[in-house]
Amino acid sequence: MKHFIPFIVAGDPCEEVTIDLAIALEQAGATILELGVPYSDPLADGPIIQRAASRALKNGMTLTRALELIGRMRKKGVKIPIIVFTYYNPVLQLGEERFFALAQQNGASGVLIPDLPFEESEHMRTLGDTYDIPYISLVAPTSHERIAMIASQAQSFLYCVSSLGVTGIRDSLPKQLHEFLQQVKSYSRVPIVVGFGISTAEQVERLQHICDGVVIGSAIVKKIEQLQDELNDAHTRSNALIAFSQYVASLIEPLKRVRKNESETTTETTTETTKTVSTGQTD
Repeated sequence: MKHFIPFIVAGDPCEEVTIDLAIALEQAGATILELGVPYSDPLADGPIIQRAASRALKNGMTLTRALELIGRMRKKGVKIPIIVFTYYNPVLQLGEERFFALAQQNGASGVLIPDLPFEESEHMRTLGDTYDIPYISLVAPTSHERIAMIASQAQSFLYCVSSLGVTGIRDSLPKQLHEFLQQVKSYSRVPIVVGFGISTAEQVERLQHICDGVVIGSAIVKKIEQLQDELNDAHTRSNALIAFSQYVASLIEPLKRVRKNESETTTETTTETTKTVSTGQTD
């Protein structure tokens, strides 16, 4: 597994802190950031993310401001890809082409719209191609025969929904998840990542050999909620960010071990190959 993809909500607990959290996540080892745009009528958000969206909306966050926030993150040094997670209605209100233009202008790296069915997304995918911003598709255990069709046109990576229902922390993952991911992987030409319900290092460890990345949202957003008072206070923010980073590091630890082992294996193989070449040894 290569990718650790945290999800945070733009403007939660405030715009300035969202930028600090993005920086902390990159420094902790995140390889991609999923930035949620708060929406008052979400289809896929569970209660933890709904509360975060409510806080952000009270702060005046909008789709346009969320896209501009990405630009501010870039100016502050955030280099990892940033995927915009939003719903279709705000995009429609802003204007689809205007949305992609702003996304490109501010340095967004991909777009994910969970309430827009794949069969109705061709226009958005075409606009994404025009603006060189991949349109990320989702597949769920209920996608069945649609999996092959969606996978055949997937861009960047394919987002696999681990569990039915909305986002949220779950004590255990579905027994059929391994089989579902294997099925998706057999069709996909791009990396597959899994999200919805993943919240512990143990779950990350369990998934590390059957997918290319994990998305963790509710657990991270819950930590932000717990720290929101300290994060909002300029005098306590630094310590709160340290506590946040330590929590994220505990989630990502299994992935770091895998990366280290893969790096050591590659180094050993390279060293052995070099020895063989230099001495002319062959089997």
